Amino acid sequence: MKMLIEIGVEELPAIPFLKELGNIESKFKTVLDEYSIECNFELDYTPRRIVLHGDMAEFAGDKIVENIGAPKHVALSADGQWSAAAMGFAKKCNISVDELKFENINGKEVLYHKSVIKGDSSKNLLPVIVEKFISSLSFGKSMRWGGFSYEFIRPIRSVVAILGSELVDMEIYGVKSKMAFYPHRNYGYDMVEFGSIDEYFTALENNGIILQASKRRQKILDEFKIIEQNSGLKIELDEDLLDEVVAITEMPTALIGSFEKEFLEVPSEVIVTSMKENQRYFPLYDQNGKLSNHFVVVSNAISSDSNLIIKGNEKVLRARLSDAKFFWESDLASEFSSAKLKNITYLAGLGSMYDKEIRERDIARELAKIYEKELKYEFGGEFIDELDRAVMLSKADLATSMVYEFTDLQGIMGSYYAQYRKENHFVVEAIKEQYLPNKEGSECPKSYFSSMVALSSKLDTLMGLFSINKIPTGNKDPYALRRAAAGVIRIVLNLNIEFDVKNILSLIADKYAKFDLNILENFIYDRLYTMYNANPSVIKACLNSGISDIKRLNSAIIALDEITKNSEFKENFSTFKRLANIIKDNKIVSVDESLMQHDSERALHAAFNSLNLDINDTKGYLLALFNLKPAIDSYFDNVMINSDDPKIKANRISIVGQIYQAFLKVADIKEITI
Repeated sequence: MKMLIEIGVEELPAIPFLKELGNIESKFKTVLDEYSIECNFELDYTPRRIVLHGDMAEFAGDKIVENIGAPKHVALSADGQWSAAAMGFAKKCNISVDELKFENINGKEVLYHKSVIKGDSSKNLLPVIVEKFISSLSFGKSMRWGGFSYEFIRPIRSVVAILGSELVDMEIYGVKSKMAFYPHRNYGYDMVEFGSIDEYFTALENNGIILQASKRRQKILDEFKIIEQNSGLKIELDEDLLDEVVAITEMPTALIGSFEKEFLEVPSEVIVTSMKENQRYFPLYDQNGKLSNHFVVVSNAISSDSNLIIKGNEKVLRARLSDAKFFWESDLASEFSSAKLKNITYLAGLGSMYDKEIRERDIARELAKIYEKELKYEFGGEFIDELDRAVMLSKADLATSMVYEFTDLQGIMGSYYAQYRKENHFVVEAIKEQYLPNKEGSECPKSYFSSMVALSSKLDTLMGLFSINKIPTGNKDPYALRRAAAGVIRIVLNLNIEFDVKNILSLIADKYAKFDLNILENFIYDRLYTMYNANPSVIKACLNSGISDIKRLNSAIIALDEITKNSEFKENFSTFKRLANIIKDNKIVSVDESLMQHDSERALHAAFNSLNLDINDTKGYLLALFNLKPAIDSYFDNVMINSDDPKIKANRISIVGQIYQAFLKVADIKEITI
């Protein structure tokens, strides 16, 4: 039978709601499964309602309850009388002792009883299902209202619950169910009554509500196209922002507004950030990709005079941009240096932001020694003074009015202030790119110079936080250390440079309180598991080789994963598993050819020695070793490794052991699971 549930609420905050949106259907399904109710349903929403509708079974499915009791020798006494355990089992199953039976389960005769509980009607179960469903939703922060003790993301103001043609009587969170809903606010504040599920959907449309998010989205996109055609401008389609405006509107209307051109003197990032974050506006660009003095607002208001809506939004944006222009001009007139950072605390135990910059500068100098050749070539000469300056100015914008107001513009604003003061263009770019990559899929710094600044920042963050024991646990990572570690790896791979993690951490360790560097080293390596679409055991095998250079690890993982995905390899890998298992716990010694007694020994040893192994060609290196399979098989088939003579036994183990050790320069093959 048809089913409709509407939870009417005050305006849902878009971002927390959207974070939970992907879980809502599954959570409703979980509650339905708990009560064995079949239901095909769809989820729809507006900012003022969560709606579930579809077809629900009239009755819950029957439940089979099985009870297993004591073994026969415990249930029956020696004289064949039922024991206390048996009578307790009968009471538990709500049957008489005459109904007790035994069943053979796992080879033992035990008391057994099976009963069927008839499924209740969906109408009777729906109130508890709806309440459990609502309480299962998690939006982060919740609120209480009135004198009630229960909590939800926003106060619940109405409940609709219909099965077939009948209203299901229930009271949820202090609200009784009705065949009525709240219309769009521009249509009134009184509830709109309806007589059936079909009438509900018609009544929504007639009262200013587009229930389906996909239809609201399409309406917005269609109106965007009209605006672009009429204005000759291009709207920056931010998908996250679009999701947000879809979630906060019931009848969206896209309107174009404008602001004074004088505000374009402010960096475009400031204007765009103010538009998106503060007002949820979409910026427009001209044909050359330059920010225009226009914006698009998606209004939820229904009005015959859109000019009033546009003017109201223009007024609000004008005030925001006036503040931004003031901050910009004020910052340009102020000193731009790291001196003010001495008054900004970084973290307890790690000093001020100025102290952080000093540590970053020292790390950058260490990195500069390692990559001096590349840096000097790129910079066109001596670079160290400018590298120092880039690092020491990198966080200076934290003391500016603009970044205080728009925290997401850290680095970006610093680059503008540095450019205004005619700093070297490498310094300007390094300040701008210091936080890259700042999320999955984002670009890396474009130059070696910028990369050194970004690496210094990330390495100091990692070393500093680990040194004061702020190590991520579980899903908690308040200082984004996993992102910092992944950023180090991505920068290194982007530059295609050698980067020995163990060595570099040791080089900079004296700047921090002492801690176990292996913990941080492994933390960085663990990020590799999320960066490759590879068999995790392949990554583990490469890490267990002891390689600490990111570039070599990358080559090893890519090569070994490609080889192991070959179906022929999977069929033949048992040979190498056996080889690895033989070596376990056995000492490898130098092979003595005079102790060889069988042609298979000599053949395998000769085959191995004839290999032209080039560790720089990782895939070729591994394939050469894996191609020893026929010789290894012959060795295993014809040679008794466990000789009574300990010298011969040790020699035979070492013949295959030298092969295993060669593998170990790239990967510990015993860790691979296919």
